[in-house]
Amino acid sequence: MTRSVYVTGIDRGDGRQVVELGVMELLTRQVDRVGVFRPLVHDGPDRLFELLRARYRLSQDPSTVYGLDYHEASALQAEQGTDELVSTLVDRFHRVARDYDVVLVLGTDYADTQFPDELSLNARLANEFGASVIPVVGGRKQTAESVRAETTNAYRAYDTLGCDVLAMVVNRVDREDRDELAERLATRLPVPCYVLPDEPALSAPTVSQITHTLGAKVVLGDDSGLARDALDFIFGGAMLPNFLAALTPGCLVVTPGDRADLVIGALAAHSAGTPPIAGVLLTLDEVPAERILTLASRLAPGTPVLSVPSTSFPTAEQLFSLEGKLNAATPRKAERALGLFERYADTADLTKRVSAPSSDRVTPMMFEHKLLEQARSDLRRVVLPEGGEERVLHAAEVLLRRGVCELTLLGDVDQIRKKAADLGIDLGDTQIIDPATSELRDAFAEKYAALRAHRGVTVELAYDVVSDVNYFGTLMVEEGFADGMVSGSVHSTAATIRPAFEIIKTKPDADIVSSVFFMCLADKVLVYGDCAVNPDPDAEQLADIAVQSAVTAARFGVEPRIAMLSYSTGTSGSGADVDKVRTATELVRSRRPDLRIEGPIQYDAAVEPSVAATKLPGSEVAGQATVLIFPDLNTGNNTYKAVQRSAGAVAVGPVLQGLRKPVNDLSRGALVQDIVNTVAITAIQAQSPAAAPDTVPSQAPSEKAAAQ
Repeated sequence: MTRSVYVTGIDRGDGRQVVELGVMELLTRQVDRVGVFRPLVHDGPDRLFELLRARYRLSQDPSTVYGLDYHEASALQAEQGTDELVSTLVDRFHRVARDYDVVLVLGTDYADTQFPDELSLNARLANEFGASVIPVVGGRKQTAESVRAETTNAYRAYDTLGCDVLAMVVNRVDREDRDELAERLATRLPVPCYVLPDEPALSAPTVSQITHTLGAKVVLGDDSGLARDALDFIFGGAMLPNFLAALTPGCLVVTPGDRADLVIGALAAHSAGTPPIAGVLLTLDEVPAERILTLASRLAPGTPVLSVPSTSFPTAEQLFSLEGKLNAATPRKAERALGLFERYADTADLTKRVSAPSSDRVTPMMFEHKLLEQARSDLRRVVLPEGGEERVLHAAEVLLRRGVCELTLLGDVDQIRKKAADLGIDLGDTQIIDPATSELRDAFAEKYAALRAHRGVTVELAYDVVSDVNYFGTLMVEEGFADGMVSGSVHSTAATIRPAFEIIKTKPDADIVSSVFFMCLADKVLVYGDCAVNPDPDAEQLADIAVQSAVTAARFGVEPRIAMLSYSTGTSGSGADVDKVRTATELVRSRRPDLRIEGPIQYDAAVEPSVAATKLPGSEVAGQATVLIFPDLNTGNNTYKAVQRSAGAVAVGPVLQGLRKPVNDLSRGALVQDIVNTVAITAIQAQSPAAAPDTVPSQAPSEKAAAQ
């Protein structure tokens, strides 16, 4: 039977979309097929469903998502009664449920409806759907005592109506009341109660939304600038010194278009980061002269300057009625919402309570979710040498908001802050270090000179070398100022990993440094090695790569079954290339008899059970290999790229293995999500053995017996 979770409320204005998004995140971590059903819908676009569909790559036909619109439902209830309304909605729910492992139900929104007892309707629908309920209570502009009483009453209402209440969520409470309220509710309710503080940025409209609503003309600015949140509105009329003192971080400056002094002053303040603003809105249909706009564009490239024909008062009325919404066009708000939910809700406990049916499939999204979750379990610090790169800054924003790890960015501090401000990214108190001016530079120079003295490196020469961001970042890892490093979005592979070879070096039990890619196919994850580092490994090195790759696979939840690939399977072929693979296979068996390994074996026999049954019947690896070791770089690199492009696989990597401390390389074409995944992997590699085992678990006795 399909498991369903019904997220509902008791009134409008509870910001429930944060919870609905958070629950969807939990469900997609567990199963591949997640459906969405909204019993009643208003006319117009469903922004939340469009966000869910885009973010979680839902293939569900939008026409199946909705039961009835509110007008149809009200008429049906009036003409034929509530039972007929409920029966119709139940039928439409089951049309969705039969095609999915789990369904997220989005309850009614209590906005402009004609149902006298909407809470009871939601409760009855949840019961008829066989769904567990997560009620959400809004706490904005309420006292702590009022919120406590309302939450207790809401639980009693749904419980009395026979609902299976999984947990209660209180949203948008005053930050000062949050901890005390959570403590008091924990002792008064028989189910968990997660209390989320108010997050102004979630309800703040974006500059793009303001532009659309006001019909404003974009005079200056780019897409990144239009995506900024307007956290405050500052109306300019004072003289420049007083006006500058009134600016607040993330504010939208509203001023008559003939006040060029305030426009330039606001943009100059943004450029200096004191403070960064969302943009400027000009009223009265006035726009500064061209030379002023040219200066403005140079002061703060990308920062929006908008123009409207109305005066300040009607403009203010429209601005203050706006509220930001989660939708497909605001992915950064979604990251902020998920970060809020994951910080204040016990997602591990809630996942157990939801208990969606387990799935043997591992989709790319499920694998990515698990990476973030594992990284969060034991926070590490990762240094990013390319701190001024736009993709790195966007990735840093995601990592910080989702609480994946702690970060250090390297580069010119002022330039990084300015770039972040231009992109509308709040780095908060993230550590930013300029290697050229850091107090660590002298000590790092002495360390590097000592390590490379055999190469004739002096302290004076080392002083110049360690100002390079990759060398500086690697030394931070070596000296314990960071736990791992990720670079390569604008640097070559050699520039990224050469410092690691010189400074960090290999583990005592590793002969070489090698790499793997996690190949996320539609229904499983395979590990490919080595596809990035060693051009033509000999048998000893190939055996080392196989063992390292098995360890890496196990660390990231992939049970290692190793296939040593060749153009020949078993004893059917001969030649130097086949013999190398055969020798490497025997070396692995002698060094690690606990590992399941087959070789030489062809790719099709390694992954396809029907081929394996013909070529290697009885093999415990053939047909179900998870770790595929290529005989050389030419074969491995071309194969991973062919599978990536032809099969639509997500390739996560390369992940370096064999180093004493984790350093990982990025492709120079890496997307933001690629950077996020690689940083999460690096953080996991840096975790303690208890959090992330560094060995492959031995087979259980029953498995050993079966293998024999």
